[in-house]
Amino acid sequence: MRDRVAIAGAATTGFQARNTDRSQASYVAQAAVAVLDQCGLTTRDIDGLCGSLPAAPAVQSMLGIPEVTWFANPIIPFGNQLAAAASAVYSGLCDVVLAYHGAYRMAWNTGSALKDPFRRGVAFGSSPAPVPESVAGSVGYTAWASRYIHEFGVPRASLGYVAINDRSNAMANPGAAMRDPLTMEDYLSARMIRSPLCLYDMDVAVDGADAFIITTAERAADLPLAPVLVDAIVLGMIDKNEEDQSPSLRRHGQQVTVEALKARSGFWIDDVDVLLVYDGFSVIALNWLENVGYCGPGEAGSFIEDNWAAGDDGTGRILIKGRVPVNPHGGSLSEGGTQGSGHLREAVHQLQGLASGRQVEGAQRALVTVGGFFFNAQGITLRRG
Repeated sequence: MRDRVAIAGAATTGFQARNTDRSQASYVAQAAVAVLDQCGLTTRDIDGLCGSLPAAPAVQSMLGIPEVTWFANPIIPFGNQLAAAASAVYSGLCDVVLAYHGAYRMAWNTGSALKDPFRRGVAFGSSPAPVPESVAGSVGYTAWASRYIHEFGVPRASLGYVAINDRSNAMANPGAAMRDPLTMEDYLSARMIRSPLCLYDMDVAVDGADAFIITTAERAADLPLAPVLVDAIVLGMIDKNEEDQSPSLRRHGQQVTVEALKARSGFWIDDVDVLLVYDGFSVIALNWLENVGYCGPGEAGSFIEDNWAAGDDGTGRILIKGRVPVNPHGGSLSEGGTQGSGHLREAVHQLQGLASGRQVEGAQRALVTVGGFFFNAQGITLRRG
């Protein structure tokens, strides 16, 4: 379906790293109304719904969308939502999809909850062992980060570059949750959460939402903004797809995604103007850089150093070949943990020329790699129509 489906618009509420006095649904409604206004559409134009939470029936009722002919609520990360919505449009199940994601700090998703055995049990009651004495969920990435450092003999500073890049970029994003400067000294002296990952290696739980309009390329061409054409989407996974079962850093979902995406896309990394790599944990971003082909296994830290634009204040950012930014919105580590919707939204805004204050001049193509190693590695290539 290359170039047959387009993202016509993307909107966000911005994100806050605190429990706000608003509901998750209110954020989704705000983002949805904003993207409809942006595209010059009304609820009567929507005949497809796809998102995370709240469920699609509740969103339809809340927004007063008269009728839909297709809806779905795939699990996150958000590459699943885009793949489902694009497929529905291309197959003719619907014509215009409102896709959405509400990031929200649930009652159990706070530091205080993790210290409370009752609320902690709600979040992790199905774990085979008391968290964190397991290699499941978020704890799995601490184990694999340890493996990465051990196997390739790299310093923790390699992880730190990801966090510093995100924070430096987030300072130009008014919707980012974390905007104070971050230096390598700050990173290396930060509180350790679970070795080798510290406070700045893990995404920030936030309140807020993103919303998108996904439709045919033909219809998008008639809407106010430049259409962002879907070049290719891949959701990659191997048979041993759980955190404690993956065979190695050289064999997990990212390699499957990259191999298929590279074969199906009309362009690859030499033609990319903006790169959005998932960074729910810093080690994930290093792996994406290596697996998409910028460098070899274990070489991401050195690659970043070779493409580092240092700031006078000890901050800095990645500019591949002095030109291509990585996560110009601040990523999961600084804009907030949006489970990939923020990465996709930033790609859309960059290709539409709407990334005020951080716009990549003349951006035409974007590579978005969403998700981690295991059951959620996803890749998307997009180009300006």
